[in-house]
Amino acid sequence: MLTALDGTYGDRADAVAVAGRTASYEELLGAARAVAADVAGAPAFAVTATASLETVAAAVGGLLAGVPFVPLPPDAGPAERKHILRDSGAALTTVDFARRSDATVPRDAAGPRDPALILYTSGTTGPPKGVVLTADALAADLDALAAAWRWTAEDTLVHGLPLFHVHGLVLGVLGALRTGSRLVHTGRPTPEAYAGAGGSLYFGVPTVWSRIAAEPAAAAALSGARLLVSGSAALPAPVFRDLERLTGHRPVERYGMTETLITVSGRAGGEVRPGTVGTPLPGIRTRIAAEPGADIGELQLTGPTLFAGYLGRPEATAAAYTEDGWFRTGDIAAVDPDDGVHRIVGRASIDMIKSGGYRIGAGEIENALLDHPKVSEAAVVGVPDADLGQRIVAFVVAQGVTGAELTDFVASHLSVHKRPREVRFVAAIPRNAMGKPQKKLLLTDDARGARP
Repeated sequence: MLTALDGTYGDRADAVAVAGRTASYEELLGAARAVAADVAGAPAFAVTATASLETVAAAVGGLLAGVPFVPLPPDAGPAERKHILRDSGAALTTVDFARRSDATVPRDAAGPRDPALILYTSGTTGPPKGVVLTADALAADLDALAAAWRWTAEDTLVHGLPLFHVHGLVLGVLGALRTGSRLVHTGRPTPEAYAGAGGSLYFGVPTVWSRIAAEPAAAAALSGARLLVSGSAALPAPVFRDLERLTGHRPVERYGMTETLITVSGRAGGEVRPGTVGTPLPGIRTRIAAEPGADIGELQLTGPTLFAGYLGRPEATAAAYTEDGWFRTGDIAAVDPDDGVHRIVGRASIDMIKSGGYRIGAGEIENALLDHPKVSEAAVVGVPDADLGQRIVAFVVAQGVTGAELTDFVASHLSVHKRPREVRFVAAIPRNAMGKPQKKLLLTDDARGARP
């Protein structure tokens, strides 16, 4: 699985760097073997997944021992930590990177289809669920992405993403160890850290890219890179254009979920358009479940990267699939009939707005609002309306512009029926650790006090 650790790509003192600390593959393997010896035979083990060499060693150690690794978010509250540990049956483990072993760890009966990682969902619809990912799903995804992005041992991967999500842990750590690319984790994903890392391949979420685009000198330092990749949330079109202007690169976007890993992506060297996430990776099939006459609908997919199920929740697992075996993403998408390029509109639960008989994607309106020079953030939701069914309400962070001006601006860019019926000004759009807008928080009593 982790080809870099078997000597295929040689070794060097700074093969892995995390928050200013470096390690060779040999040193990492020694620390991981010590972890593997500690956890061998356990049903699962958990580590507080800080941005550290200890977390990297824990992830590798779990794979060596054939024991599922459960990364705990460092900022998880006591109730969330207790739930994850109880639900997964994992013992909380402390890793000492200085303690290394050269002993061969005997694996138990765990195979490529057995659990390798258990990642927990955000819990927006109840207690977080454990998503079981197998080694073969991880390998299939990383190999497909390596081909799509031309990712090789000649690259230096740079990112500063959390190590308890797919983006930072699977792509950003295991991906580097599978392709043999040097890994530089910046600790915090600041523009200055990205600019000084000297990478050829950069991963970021929209918040990271937005901050880099706001620092022209830092952005210009990335001009020597080979590829910029954005994910975990939609990259606003203005940020895309700013990055292209400042770095000379058109960032590649990709789409995935914890349950599916990355399934759709733009390609290195291919045509990249803002607001799109490319085409399915090899082995992935997608379809749009749209109502008659609609050009958008739920994205459903199947392929080798899908999860093995929700831990201990067979009913929830079954409900995640259609009767004919396709995974229901819950995301609304459209596919270009000419080239198959996918565009993600938003979540079905909150981003599909049914207003006045029309089905409208919130993401399209958000991108239109973000094209206004005085708007820095935008989130669009549908709220119940006796006449329209749902009324389009836009929450924006902006200065020097009125709600009426923004409504007219959207109407001039999109169909008139897609214009916001109400614009509310807020100080900031609430987001999670990966930069995804938390729209339900905008509809709380406190948010309703936003300035109209």
